Amino acid sequence: MARVVVLGAGAMGLAAAYRALCEGHQVTLIEAAPEAGGMAAHFDFAGLSIERFYHFVCKSDHPTFALMEELGIGDKMRWRSTSMGYFTKGELNPWGDPVALLRFPHLSLIEKFRYGLLAFVSTRKDRWDELEHVSAKAWIERWCGKSVYDKLWRPLFALKFYEYADNVSASWIWTRVRRIGRSRRSLMQEELGHIENGSQTLVDALMAAIAAKGGVVRLGELAVKVETAEGRVTGVTTVRDHYPADAVISTVPTPLVSDLVPDLPAESKAAYDAILNIGVVCVLLKLKRPVTPHFWVNVVEPDMPIPGIIEFSNLRPMPGGESVVYVPYYMPVTNPLWSRPNEAFTREAFACIRRINPDIQPEDLLVAQAGRLSHAQPVCPPGFAAMIPPVETPIAGLQVADTCFYYPEDRGIAESIRLGEAMARAVN
Repeated sequence: MARVVVLGAGAMGLAAAYRALCEGHQVTLIEAAPEAGGMAAHFDFAGLSIERFYHFVCKSDHPTFALMEELGIGDKMRWRSTSMGYFTKGELNPWGDPVALLRFPHLSLIEKFRYGLLAFVSTRKDRWDELEHVSAKAWIERWCGKSVYDKLWRPLFALKFYEYADNVSASWIWTRVRRIGRSRRSLMQEELGHIENGSQTLVDALMAAIAAKGGVVRLGELAVKVETAEGRVTGVTTVRDHYPADAVISTVPTPLVSDLVPDLPAESKAAYDAILNIGVVCVLLKLKRPVTPHFWVNVVEPDMPIPGIIEFSNLRPMPGGESVVYVPYYMPVTNPLWSRPNEAFTREAFACIRRINPDIQPEDLLVAQAGRLSHAQPVCPPGFAAMIPPVETPIAGLQVADTCFYYPEDRGIAESIRLGEAMARAVN
């Protein structure tokens, strides 16, 4: 039995703590926030328990299904037929299936063929190693042409990555296309999932299982230093206490690692510091009626400052038929827009909603709120795989990983579970 301290009670940390307990170790889980769950944590949204940052499940998310079965909540998965839309040039068009592509009025026939071929090939490839050193811009332009990139992709990248927009890894984009493309009931019908009552169902089940196996959870307690001696981890000091440890699993954002583990070699610190992250201000709106029939709508309008909306109620039905819409604003935290108050974002987001559906009236807005996260999305340039440090650090007993370690997969609960469990099993 090893004394294991897990830092961070997001999905990865929870999965790591639970699996380490199953492996017979003594576990203490430390989380700076007052609640567990990380990006999957819920909050009270005017009487509705919901994630502050949207989550959905795809059919390829096997680690999630396996863990839910093990925890006895496998029957809580819910699947629903969903669709996508594209709002551009003042109109909302269906998107995401062959018929929608053929009917889309803003691409030529040859552009539609090339775009469809890229989507088809992307969905069927299990590996595409040659994309690792190619930018998404170069990849899309090679397959679809510059005009398609300029019409459909460039504006979306610009509003998510800003100055990094033209240097995003093609591998990262391809895996996103593949994951969604494989979550279909048929060629014509996308099918996505959600956990009954939201991600909190899984978080609560993990917390209960950790407690039942004797794990110790410390919420609202910031870790300030990972202690080491003679090249081996010895414990963790927090703002309240010190916890001796034979092994430490850190799931905190990589930009925080250098300060948290001052005894790391300079080369390791430089590797963590080189990984860039962007933040997100995620606006959440509750409305009396639906905005669109779609789960996801990409927005490409020069004078609209958002890349899209996620109408979550078209995946998870809400009480009373109300509509719940996420409007994410991704950006580097150095961008001047980041300093705007939450109210400015919520007002602007609702104005964009009314552009998409002019029938929405001011009185249709029931409540609006915004959540912020400074380290929401790693910036993955071409060749990013070589930038990611090993999970096992030069300090014996210390493992470090965050969402960038999922690369080329995107952030998601399934990847969090997979990596968290792998780190727990590596403890010896």
